[in-house]
Amino acid sequence: MRFREFLRVTVLIYAAAATALAIVSVVGVTREETNTLVYVAAVWWCVAVLAGLWLGRRPETTEGIGSLLVAARTTNSLPELEPAAILFNRLWPVAAATVLAGAIGFLFAQVPVIATGFFLLVALLWRRQSSAVEAIEGRDGVEFWFDRTSPFGPPKLLRLPGLRRIEPV
Repeated sequence: MRFREFLRVTVLIYAAAATALAIVSVVGVTREETNTLVYVAAVWWCVAVLAGLWLGRRPETTEGIGSLLVAARTTNSLPELEPAAILFNRLWPVAAATVLAGAIGFLFAQVPVIATGFFLLVALLWRRQSSAVEAIEGRDGVEFWFDRTSPFGPPKLLRLPGLRRIEPV
């Protein structure tokens, strides 16, 4: 699976998790006797959205993704195409946190409220990372693909030859 496609899907999955937890939050908040949690949720979600928009506005990659791209192993052959396995291996903590926060949310409505804010923050923070990786690929004439790794280990990338973008001077 291409790394930039993985980043796009990751943003969508974080946004979907935030949406699901927001629904659970609204259901949990309606069972509360006071409106305090509604106001706290609204403020936290607005702060998370504004912080994500502000921090995610940069056109360059984050430090972690940049170091991952630098450490990519160069090869000339495509890896096995297993997008579902790669997505599951890399994003199972998001699914587990969503299910756990959603389950706890029916008892304690504060938990999905907080988790929704964090998922919104991450989704907005990473929204431009795939474009930054695509720009690096076009500049260097390479493509970054996921290498097979353990779900508990750090991800590893492969650097494959690609097409270089040539722009008029």
